[in-house]
Amino acid sequence: MKTIFSGIQPSGTLTLGNYLGAMKNFVEMQEDYHCYFCIVDQHAITVPQDRLQLRKNIKSLAALYLASGISQEKSTLFIQSEVPAHAQLGWMMQCVSYIGELERMTQFKDKSGGSEAVSSALLTYPPLMAADILLYGTDIVPVGEDQKQHLELTRDLAHRFNTRYNDIFTIPEVRIPKVGARIMSLNDPSKKMSKSNPKAKSYISMLDDESVIMKKMKSAVTDSDGEVRYDPDNKPGLANLLTIYSLCSGESIETLEKKYASSGYGPFKEDTAHAVIKVLKPIQDRYEELMKSEELDLILDQGALQADRDAKKMLIKAERAMGLGRSRR
Repeated sequence: MKTIFSGIQPSGTLTLGNYLGAMKNFVEMQEDYHCYFCIVDQHAITVPQDRLQLRKNIKSLAALYLASGISQEKSTLFIQSEVPAHAQLGWMMQCVSYIGELERMTQFKDKSGGSEAVSSALLTYPPLMAADILLYGTDIVPVGEDQKQHLELTRDLAHRFNTRYNDIFTIPEVRIPKVGARIMSLNDPSKKMSKSNPKAKSYISMLDDESVIMKKMKSAVTDSDGEVRYDPDNKPGLANLLTIYSLCSGESIETLEKKYASSGYGPFKEDTAHAVIKVLKPIQDRYEELMKSEELDLILDQGALQADRDAKKMLIKAERAMGLGRSRR
């Protein structure tokens, strides 16, 4: 059985885009793959965080994973900082990385542009990301288009280590979902829906209540011609809503085009909101149960123990390959 690894930062409540583009697919993947789902809290601190809010976000994200359908019996769910091997191998991956290739990372350029007080971690976190993946002999990493560059660097670092030291790392395959990988902002369909967007109307949070979802959907940007037709180039806002509706309802985009051919945008937006609510409501109910019980901590404890056992095996191989420690180990 092939292994999948995925990590999400606990930097705020997940959006509908995160669910449709990633978590919904994860639930299906755990049936056919050996899955590790990691809450990458060490990546989150590359920018300043409020410690109490960060801890709240970590538990909230874990609860959303489980409420969405991730099962502790089928997958390993854990917190990155609770498995020391991630930081240890992350340093070793820095030692085989080149400054030039790290400076070329698009996200580093975007986040560091024009500022003098830039954390060095913004430059060096891609090697930690590589360590996250390589520790578990990962075969496949499902990511959005915006993370493809980092995954290509992971592949390069794994190959470089294998060539320079010993052939121990699996070279992971990058897998970008063809449908729903990029759910776009509701008020600017040229940008990806993001939990970091300061404009709340640009995204639907997985924890938004029914009235908020309806309000946001009704205010979503479309166009003026009133025709429900999938045309990403000329009607990007409407194409985005059609994608959301299709993924939430299971109906094809072609079926939805016919269904709303003569109804206009009002009924279409309202029904899209109802489709989203129908998907999110049971997740929200389960989330509330988990946040109020001890079950969540027990699952995370179990996940950390399993991940730690698995990661240590690869860490020891990497340390031996580089000549670290004593040979008797």
